[in-house]
Amino acid sequence: MPQSMRALVAREVGEPDDVLRLESRPVPTAGAGQALIRVKATPIHASDLHVLRGRYGFSPEFPTVGGHMECVGRIEALGPDTEGLKVGERVVAVAIPAVPGSRVAGTWQEYLVADTHRLLPVPDRLSDAIACQLAVNPLTALLLVTRELDIQPGEWLLQTAAGSTVGRLVIQLARHLGLRTINVVRRRDAVEEIKALGGDEVICTEDEDLLQRVTELAGPAGVRKAIDCVAGHVGAQVFQALAPGGEVVVYGALSTHRQTDPPALTIPLQARSVIYETKVLRGFWLNRWFGTVSPTDALRALSEVRGLVVDEVLSIPRGRPFPLERFTEAISFAETSAHGAKPLLVFEDSRDEVDE
Repeated sequence: MPQSMRALVAREVGEPDDVLRLESRPVPTAGAGQALIRVKATPIHASDLHVLRGRYGFSPEFPTVGGHMECVGRIEALGPDTEGLKVGERVVAVAIPAVPGSRVAGTWQEYLVADTHRLLPVPDRLSDAIACQLAVNPLTALLLVTRELDIQPGEWLLQTAAGSTVGRLVIQLARHLGLRTINVVRRRDAVEEIKALGGDEVICTEDEDLLQRVTELAGPAGVRKAIDCVAGHVGAQVFQALAPGGEVVVYGALSTHRQTDPPALTIPLQARSVIYETKVLRGFWLNRWFGTVSPTDALRALSEVRGLVVDEVLSIPRGRPFPLERFTEAISFAETSAHGAKPLLVFEDSRDEVDE
């Protein structure tokens, strides 16, 4: 095993291109209940970049290794008195900090140490390109649909940003569970694609009125459950479109993607909807979920996601691989709209497996 490794490190808060540097660091040592993972592939999520810009729900202690979400790799070594896993086993590592105040190793490095309760074994039939994206977006989709809102077969689910990774996974999951979806998109050219994926109805805000179309589609009973990752004006419209007693869960704020001023991160709700129609708006943050459930329940949910992906109920886009030294290209690609794939940082011995 080498004594040093490459790591993508941010020394301070700022634009990722400005603050990230490729550095050499000592390979860490696993303690009791931990495993040393040789990372093979790790995605760049928008939230990873928000962390570096200082506009996410937590701020790490700088300098910090980038990547605070997920990766796939193999166990290189186990710490003392560590059971249940074995050296050489292929695993997904969940690197999401459970707020408040917890620390985990960043994934944008060749080796990392993780607690064993944050490791999920994955079968060889799942490529590195798929496995490294197993924990965040598919788990978010599953929790939103089955835990947060508990939508029943035949019910309507209204969702924004249906063309996003989570939005597409929600459509696949809804089809599997017998739910009906009304899917909001910004561009007319996305409508047929969402329908082909299995979306029951699609509303295009480019040339359609969201409130009017929801009323037309859902009829007198209306829609009582919605998920939103846009916030701002669109999020407020979704809230207004719900039937009395309805509930919307907000899990993102795409309308303020590059915004760093906290007062600008808003959802302008109508008091009438809140008071007289007793509608409910609440948030969902995967980090906080990990901080409130037991390790056993977290691994159970991750195992459920793994089964849905292995059984091809959920399809994860393969992503586009970038060697670690080309991280500036990968970050640029991550912020290109409608590219249809997530950038993956890959390491020397895993490029072929990711490209297969």
